[in-house]
Amino acid sequence: MINVIGLGYIGLPTALMLASHGVEVVGTDYNKELVATLNAGKTTFKEDGLDVLFQKALASGIKFTTEYQKTDIYIVSVPTPYDKFSKKVDAVYVNAAVKEIMKVAPKGATVVIESTVSPGTIDRYVRPIIEENGWVIGKDIHLVHAPERIIPGNMVYELLHNNRTIGADDKSVGEKVKAYYASFCQGEIVVTDIKTAEMTKVVENTFRAVNIAFANELAKICRHDDMDVYEIIKICNMHPRVNILTPGPGVGGHCISVDPWFLVGDYPSLTKVIGDSMAVNDSMPAFVLERIYTIMKENNMTDIRRVGLYGLTYKENVDDYRESPTLQLLECQEKHLAEPLKVYDPFITKDIVKNQYHNFDEFLKDVDLVVIMVGHNELKEQMNKLDGKLVLDTRKVCNFSNVYRL
Repeated sequence: MINVIGLGYIGLPTALMLASHGVEVVGTDYNKELVATLNAGKTTFKEDGLDVLFQKALASGIKFTTEYQKTDIYIVSVPTPYDKFSKKVDAVYVNAAVKEIMKVAPKGATVVIESTVSPGTIDRYVRPIIEENGWVIGKDIHLVHAPERIIPGNMVYELLHNNRTIGADDKSVGEKVKAYYASFCQGEIVVTDIKTAEMTKVVENTFRAVNIAFANELAKICRHDDMDVYEIIKICNMHPRVNILTPGPGVGGHCISVDPWFLVGDYPSLTKVIGDSMAVNDSMPAFVLERIYTIMKENNMTDIRRVGLYGLTYKENVDDYRESPTLQLLECQEKHLAEPLKVYDPFITKDIVKNQYHNFDEFLKDVDLVVIMVGHNELKEQMNKLDGKLVLDTRKVCNFSNVYRL
């Protein structure tokens, strides 16, 4: 049996995927309400294919509880934020999970850390917890790092098809864990050492963050001298060895906006490019806010209450709003003591910010300038409703001739 610890955006799909492929699984989470919802036969977030996978897992006997289980394998999939002052990984949730595991784990158990961590985190935090209990790592208990590689909006497909990395002290233990993931993963699974596995996952997200920052910096340069950044990127990408990404209003989610900081925190003198790139991405919400005020001035708008942000989530067609550029923009505006902008997102059904709307038509009725922060399919299908509005499109999804861009 596998006990999956943490039933959020990564842990739940992992538990369901294992269970639906014949593995006995118990999912554990400290959140009683979340566990109750799952036991009532309902998923806790929206994701393409998740409900179908959930039903298959239920039919296969998956169970959900707040209790840690006595079993041979644990998969820890809890959040790993970063300390915003030191930029280092905050391993508090991983530490707490491992401490609870040590209370119930039998000798010979394997603990798989699936949470994304900085290189050396398992050495610095996890090993001491186990050794403090008097257990010998490699004999009484085995450690493995198996970082996830999935993205909200396409989780189920990517769980099945993406390549994976398994880091272990003992290659034979790594191969045993690999066999469990191979029960559903159709991609290549590489077994390596723990620190290499830690580093590769952080590097993957850092690579993407740096590339996004380059596109965002291009947008700022082009805005400064009144050039069309999208036309420039389009022409540049005609070169066979150039692939510039599309700029946007910022970076959100719990991967690209967080993981690169782990390297900056641990290697401050060696990560100038990474640190500067993260600063560029973090500056984009404020840049969008500046664009809003410029557009208002150009159109003789004086009432900030007639400006609306479309989209609260950090990317299109998901309900995940962690670290979203919209939230960052609202926080930036609040620092200037300004009236909060109106906000609408079809995927966010509960109130999480001031002036939030839950009906698209009502939202449009109360605004003159629409700022597209997220390119949800709903908007693409109803783009005609923006006729007559001023539009600032930060995602390049609107095809109006007179639309404002970054």
